[in-house]
Order: sequence, then C-alpha cells, then structure tokens
Amino acid sequence: MKYGIHLNQEKAEFPALWQAHFIDYDALKGFLKTQMVDANVRLSTAFPSTHVFHWTPATPDEPDFGQLLAQRLALVSRLTPEFVAMLDKEVEKFNQFFVTIKAEIKSRIAHVLDTSRMARVAECEAALSDLLLLERFVFLNFTAVAKALKKHDKWSGLQIREPYLMRTSQLSFVVSTSLLQLKPELMGRLTDMLAEQNVSLSTLALPANGVMRATEALKDMAVAPPSEPPVSLKHAVLGNNAASPKLGPLVGLLHETQTVMISLRGPHGTDIIGGVLRCLSTHNCQIVDFSLSRLHHDVTFGVLVHLHNRDVDLFSDLAKTAQKWDGTLSFDVQDARLKASKLTDSAQFALSEAPYAKRVKYIATVLNERGLTPEFLSEWLAWLLYKKISVEQMRRLDSHTTLMCVEFRLSVPDELSPDEMKSELIAISTAHQTDVALQADNVFRRQKRLVVFDMDSTLIQQEVIDEIARITGIEAQVAEITERAMQGELDFKESLASRVALLKGTPVQALEDVKRILTFTDGAHYLCRALKSAGFKLAVISGGFLPLAKYVKAELGLDYAFANQLKVSADGTSLTGETVGPIVDATRKAELLEVIAQAEGIAIDQVVAVGDGANDLLMLGKASLGIAFNAKPRVQQQARARINQKSLANILYLMGYSESEAAELQLL
Repeated sequence: MKYGIHLNQEKAEFPALWQAHFIDYDALKGFLKTQMVDANVRLSTAFPSTHVFHWTPATPDEPDFGQLLAQRLALVSRLTPEFVAMLDKEVEKFNQFFVTIKAEIKSRIAHVLDTSRMARVAECEAALSDLLLLERFVFLNFTAVAKALKKHDKWSGLQIREPYLMRTSQLSFVVSTSLLQLKPELMGRLTDMLAEQNVSLSTLALPANGVMRATEALKDMAVAPPSEPPVSLKHAVLGNNAASPKLGPLVGLLHETQTVMISLRGPHGTDIIGGVLRCLSTHNCQIVDFSLSRLHHDVTFGVLVHLHNRDVDLFSDLAKTAQKWDGTLSFDVQDARLKASKLTDSAQFALSEAPYAKRVKYIATVLNERGLTPEFLSEWLAWLLYKKISVEQMRRLDSHTTLMCVEFRLSVPDELSPDEMKSELIAISTAHQTDVALQADNVFRRQKRLVVFDMDSTLIQQEVIDEIARITGIEAQVAEITERAMQGELDFKESLASRVALLKGTPVQALEDVKRILTFTDGAHYLCRALKSAGFKLAVISGGFLPLAKYVKAELGLDYAFANQLKVSADGTSLTGETVGPIVDATRKAELLEVIAQAEGIAIDQVVAVGDGANDLLMLGKASLGIAFNAKPRVQQQARARINQKSLANILYLMGYSESEAAELQLL
C-alpha cells in the first residue's frame, strides 16, 4: 500500500481538529512530482537507462553537457528551497498543534495520577487513550516528513534528508520525553485500579515492553506477551459488570509497534555497528533481524526493528551517528497496520532472504582456476534473472589474486525443474569453461562425513592396467578396450576379463614397477589431508587392482580400499590372466559405498562420491553429492555436479570450505 493512501486512511480515524493539523503529504508529493521532474542533478538516474550522453550535441537544439547541468542546477537551486519552505510550514503547523494537545493531555494525566482524589477507571482509560493517540499522531506525521524527504532526494539528486531530520530533533514533538515518562505510571495506575475492582485478566495480554508495576501486580495471573496485536478485552469481567467498551481498542493501541528498516553504510565498520546498536538500545527498540556486508573498510549494517512508544527521536540520533562516522543513513518506516512483516502468504523472511513465497533454497558454486571472467558472470546473472532466481548471498571462497570461486545462495521458484536447470547450466559452463555446481541448501550440505573416490584418472592420473600393459608391450590392445569400457560401449565385466586375459604371464614385479611411476592428481594429498583433519572417512573403490589401490590408500591416508584382485601363479611370480573374487563393477561400487556408510553409521545424505567413468555413475548417483571429475561427457551429463579443473582440491569448494579454511585444516 502506498504511504499516502495509508496516511489518509489513518487520518480519517482521528478527530476532525487533529485531521486539520496533519502534514499535507499529498501536497508535498504533488509538488515534487510536477516541479522536480526536470531538476534531477543526478544525471545517471535522471534519464532512461538507454540514454547516451554525447561528447557533442547530437542536434542543434540539444544543449551541451555543461548547459544541461547548468539548467538543472538552476532549477534545483530554486525548487529545493521552495520545497523546504513548504515542508517547514507543514512541520511547524503539526508541531504547534502537538504543543497545545500535549499540554492538555499532561493536565488530564496529572489529574488522574493525583493521589488526593479517587480517579475512575474511565478517566484513566481516556487519558491513556489520548496519550497513545498523540503518539500515533506524531509517528504518522514524522513518517510523512521522512518519506517526503526521501522522494525529494530521489527526484532532485540532492541529499538533504539526514540534515533536515537533524533539524527536527530540536522541535517539541521530538524532544518531549515527559509524556513517555508518564505513560508507565499511567498504565500502572490503570492496572492497580482494575486489580482493585477484581478484573479477570486471563484473556488480556499486555505489551511485551509493558510497565514493571503492571508486570509485578499481575505476575500471578499468567499474563503472557502476545505474538500478534491486539488482544481484545471484550471477554474480561469487571466484578459483576461488563468491562468498559473502551478497553478493547485501548489494548490494541498499547500493542501497536512500528516496523523500521534501518541501514547505515560507511568506512568505519565496527563503529558503525556500535553506533546503530547504541541508538537502538537508547530508544528501547526490539531487534527483529540484521544483515552485515563488508568491502574492506566499508561496511553496510542493516537492521529490522520494532519501535515501541513511537519514539521519533531515534531518527535524529541515527542521523547524528551517520554524521559522526561519515556514514550514509537510510531507513524505511512501515506501520504495523500495513503488516510489513507479512510479505506473502503470511510467511516471514529474514533480512538476508528474498521475500517471495514458494521458493526453494540452493547453493551454486561457480569455479574457474583461471579466473571468473566478466563475460561468464554476466551470462550467469542474466540466466538467473531469466529464471526469476534471486541471489540472497554471495561468498568468495578462494584467496587468489584473481577471483576464482564464488558461492551463491539462491532463492529458486519451486516450479523450476532441477534437471532442466542442470542441462542449461552445463551449456553455459561449457561455453565459458567454468563449472557451476548446484546443490540443495539443507542441513546436510556442510555436514558430509564420508567421501568415496574412484582411483584411475581420479586420485591418480593414469589407468593402471594401461601402465601394466605398457611395461609388458601390449599397451595398444589394452588401451582400446579400456577406452571403450569407460565410454560405456562395453559391459565392464567383459571388458575387464578381456584386458586381464591379455596380462597372462606378466611378472608380478610389474605391479611394483607401476607403483613407482604413478602420478597423483594435483591436489589429491591436499584434499585428503583437509578431509581427514575435518574428521571424514575416506575410501577408494576402484575397477582397477587391489595392490595398487592399497598403495594409494597408504599414500593418501585413506580408511578403505576396494578393487579387483588379480590371480597369480602357484609360484607367485606371474599373473594368470584371471581375477579372484567379486568383480568391482558399477553395481559393486555403489554397493560398497553403501556398505562403508552403514559400517561407519553415516547417512547417505552425508556421502560424497567422486569419479570420471561410466562405471562410476551408479556410485555417483547413490551419494548425496556425486561429482564428475574431468569426466567423460556421458558422466558429466548425468552426475549431480561436475568439476573440469586440474586440482582435486576444488572439491572442498563444493563442500562449502573456503581456501583459508582448507589451509587451516592442513595444520591440524
């Protein structure tokens, strides 16, 4: 709802005399809208986004840049003082009325609080109701002033809101604290009077910031603060008589709060945070939520508060704090009657969340070891906009001189298909040679406990059977079968049997020779050290051969190693060309992953699997996070995530670890 409409609706509920002294918000807005339209000196926003500023005028009638600026400066230098004079007149009208009404209400309250006479409940109710009405009158008008100034600053390009509000801090409606001090005493008196007349308050909830006297008097009555204002008193019983009809609306006024969004940006980080919090503490605000972002020394601190007592002096104090710390202050006041916290479908949202219903949270990790290019980031953000996906948070994970990895927290419309999104992201990733991993943002994302690796072309750079074949001179025949198997063109068991048969007669010593030439993938040791330090269980499950898998296990400090067992001759000197025991194929890999998880008491939602070939697909699908590492095209299409970078250490980014956190784990 537009504030002007809301203000007029609220204004209609006041007595006619009060209505005549409201700020004329519509007139102020009308002046700005009709007069300031061509006066904005902030040229970047004064013209449409498609406008081009030329070095020389495009037509004879078009003013040059200096003339354009001079015209607008002349306009704004004339119109802004006119607006300020107009606003001053409105503020003085409202402030003078406040002074008059305040004197009348103070006199009435003093009469009620006079202990030399017996005040009636109705008198106390009326005094308190008038006091609360005056508070509401002040806050509605002060908000109108603040919003009119905000519109002026937007349409003129000048920034006068903060200094103007600082001026108002000297006026009576801001500095008058005597009424605020009287309210607790008045509420306490009303509570005592009701208690004396045996009021049953089982259905009454007083304000959470209520008066100590009232709290003490009613502590045995099980009075609880409300979750939603107001609670009507229509069911309360006053002796044998019905409760005063004024009490229901009165309690509603007592419970009303203002929701205020405050943001202070500036170069003094902790001072800015402390300054805002001191203001909130001084004015008894309830902090609902906060958000903080930092760019080196510059900090933006945002806080959502509930303001009780309509204490408008808060805003002048905030303006002084902004001035003290060279900050830029912005705030937005939303009346509780506007239900500012009820944004959609009665759902409430944190400040860090996009306030839209029917959304699912995802984490997207974008990664390129050579650096994230502006071209990629532009296309990535364009895709997000096209899909109506909101960015809630961004966190840089790497510490390189060039931006390499960023984690995005996304709010995704729940009707979007994960498979469709993955398919489109693969196309963007491929075009820019940049990885995008999309994961559901849930409690298990950073609570993984088991990582299972393939060995060949994953933990190590070679295929071990090819290395054995190279030593024995049958490299070409074995390599052909291996490649067809990895592409999924051959049944794995048949291809393995064919390749192993070619190794018949190979000396067992060849396995030892292969160990000496194995090359571990970049980042393998770094990754495994970090994960072990973080308490992970690690396993290698390979379609290769057990002696080499055990060697890799020992070198990397893994907990488990499973692979195919080669049969050797009776004298133990050569291979027979056969295997012993179950074949570790795709199905067996997935089974072993589950067996290890069960043995360690780890949920599948806490398991990560990493592989590159077709025989890894079932294992990758079984784990909650399956990563295709420099994998074959078919595997990349089907895996939940993919990494096409040199280092295995990049897996830590997908698991939510920053580079500095990973480095710290190396030291344990």
